[in-house]
Amino acid sequence: MPHNERLEFLGDALVNLVVAEALHARWPKADEGTLTRARASLVRESALADLARRLELGERLELGPGELKSGGHRRDSILADAVEAIVAAIHLDAGFEACRAVVLPWFEPLIADLPAGKADKDPKTRLQEWLQGRQLPRPTYHLLETRGNDHARIFLVRCETTDPVHSEQAEAASLRAAEQLAAERLLAILEKK
Repeated sequence: MPHNERLEFLGDALVNLVVAEALHARWPKADEGTLTRARASLVRESALADLARRLELGERLELGPGELKSGGHRRDSILADAVEAIVAAIHLDAGFEACRAVVLPWFEPLIADLPAGKADKDPKTRLQEWLQGRQLPRPTYHLLETRGNDHARIFLVRCETTDPVHSEQAEAASLRAAEQLAAERLLAILEKK
């Protein structure tokens, strides 16, 4: 069965471009950091997987026997990759304008739901700012385990602070997502103290 990594690579760039262009046009006074955070929230793996579910792509995917048995048609990483591959295929078949015409409506409701010109900072940034605001050392992240096939890896990460001493673990389909989730869990504990 052929893999779609090249299409996923191109589709990732195209989705980022379409969303960045839309945010740039809709939020003329937003700074680069705000635009970057908003784009990241819209194109992250879980958001693309949610989009794939709305489009009912999971049931249409051709997967190998192992992925079928393990429920690969429901896995965020596979669904997000499928969206990116489809976007690239549209672009290669019909050009950028047609690609934008298909992709932009997928994201317009999500963009409209964002507070105008504002986007929340990601959990790693918020944790670091919380610690820095109290003149405490930065958190550290440790990759504890990687498992699964190349196209369906799971990463287990620990986020820890030394002052105060705390740690939280999380796993996700990407290293970045696991770090973000671990940071979010740790920040929730620190904010309660």
